[in-house]
Amino acid sequence: MGTIVNSIAIIIGGMAGLLLRRGISEKVEQTAMKLLGLAVFIVGIEGVITSMVTVQTDGSLSADGSLLLIASMVVGGVLGEIWDIDGALVRGGKRIEEKLGREGFAKGFINASLVFCIGAMAIVGALNDGLYGDSQTLYIKAMLDCICAVILASTLGFGVVFSFIPVLVYQGGITLFAGFLKPLLTPDVRTSICMVGYTIVMCIGINFLEFTNIRTANLLPALLVPILYHMVHPWFLQFTNQIPFFS
Repeated sequence: MGTIVNSIAIIIGGMAGLLLRRGISEKVEQTAMKLLGLAVFIVGIEGVITSMVTVQTDGSLSADGSLLLIASMVVGGVLGEIWDIDGALVRGGKRIEEKLGREGFAKGFINASLVFCIGAMAIVGALNDGLYGDSQTLYIKAMLDCICAVILASTLGFGVVFSFIPVLVYQGGITLFAGFLKPLLTPDVRTSICMVGYTIVMCIGINFLEFTNIRTANLLPALLVPILYHMVHPWFLQFTNQIPFFS
């Protein structure tokens, strides 16, 4: 039920945002877009720092995962460009725009989907829902996403409402296959995924600020790199320990 409630909350928030948008002038909308971009960028920075920085027993701070982050973004970005994920989503969004007569559908759909799907609450909440029937985390996420959907829809438009579909598929898939995914999504893996995910969120914020245009959807394969890394790393250590040169 957690993912279903989350999806309904996004629809309600998105529709409320569309109602608010009708009374907003173009000048106010542009200002709101820039402020939204700044807020999204700050949320991304906070998430990356939280994922990378740990407090030691002596009170000092230590950062870890920078090399994995770089590797994930580079490898994932290259794969995304080769597969042209962003282009496929934009083309699909444009076709929907033509049928519905709603300009800007693709931009709202893609950006809102990434914001709602990326984060620790989506993964942990869906796992708890599937393994233990505990939907509390997703209920909290639903309330937060509802508020966020109001803000996003008031600036990005109709596409935000349909971002409930990726949330339903993504979180619902994790919930349904929680028993299989639990051994793979260890705390270290979840932290690494969130680190990469919040970096993508930062890129979304940069796009809203219009400094440049980063094809954020092409960065999605980067989320898989930490999983592969944590799967291969123990085997690599075991292999090198058996070689006298490394041991």
